[in-house]
Amino acid sequence: MDFFNKLSHLKILHLIFDRFSKILMKNILRVAFIYEKSNIFLSGTHFDNTYYNFFINALKRNSSIQVTDYPTEKESFDTKILKDNTDIILLFTNNEFGMPKKLIGIQELDIPVISMLGDPGVAKESIPYHKKFKIDYYFHFLHESFVHELYPLNFKYKQIIFGVEPTLYDKVTPFKNRIKNKILNSGAIGNTKFISRIINSIRNPKWNALQCYNLRTKCNTLPYVDYTPTLNHKFVNDQYPVLLQKYAAGIAANSINPNVKYWEISAAGCLTFMEITKKNKGKFLGYEDGKTAIFINENNYQEKFQEFLSDPDNPKWEKIANAGRDYTLKHFSNDVGVSSLVDLMKYSLK
Repeated sequence: MDFFNKLSHLKILHLIFDRFSKILMKNILRVAFIYEKSNIFLSGTHFDNTYYNFFINALKRNSSIQVTDYPTEKESFDTKILKDNTDIILLFTNNEFGMPKKLIGIQELDIPVISMLGDPGVAKESIPYHKKFKIDYYFHFLHESFVHELYPLNFKYKQIIFGVEPTLYDKVTPFKNRIKNKILNSGAIGNTKFISRIINSIRNPKWNALQCYNLRTKCNTLPYVDYTPTLNHKFVNDQYPVLLQKYAAGIAANSINPNVKYWEISAAGCLTFMEITKKNKGKFLGYEDGKTAIFINENNYQEKFQEFLSDPDNPKWEKIANAGRDYTLKHFSNDVGVSSLVDLMKYSLK
């Protein structure tokens, strides 16, 4: 008799567990992530793993969503297979870069479509894909007013900052053990040769590297600045934080709009010299001059650098660097970015 009572109790517990599991699953959003299978940014082997860590790794860690990857052929992808098993469609970007050229049947689906914005330099070419891909909402870490200088005002956009993969910045080299007589400058710079400047001003007057990285380029002429280019070095994929941790100070400069280097350098525990101006609207990041970063512009950058280099062991620099690191990890990690994206997904279903 006890055996049958125990069996009955087990059945009841099983039914309760099954019912509870179904309730939980109803609250989990089923997300279809679409990208072209040869997309180098999602391979994990590209020199820059920012998008790989966000889309392939961090998305899967969020318990509020169930992500299914759909690596597609280049020409097209038939979206009809998503009809009864998907709550949200997530696109890698809003143009053909790293995406299939056609999303067959997307117009017939009653499923919200969310897309990351592509590179600002191809915004004009991307606008037609608003209808082609039936996009409802966009996101990126670009400033909203900057986005609406490039895209129509009726394009719904949410600013979501991402790019810091927590495990890569979990443990960093102590500030006191880093290089202090040099300041690190890394990434793309502009070509300052006269002929190149003339050609770029004609072919690509707004988005050439010298326009975007004007101050970063100027910093390279200083003898105490160590420059590491985007390529031709070993600190690629997930090794960039290793390079950053060699230096006590680093330069984050984008003259048009702040980019991921701002929070990568800060997360690595560097004293971060950030280009923050009215033009690039960098104050939206929330860093504070002299507290979590050092703000620079084209008029004061050399003065700011010299202030640090003349007294590198002053404890205030480490204090600022540590405060900047704490602020960055709290607000700009990939997990925080995914949570913000999930909020957007939930909003799109209302």
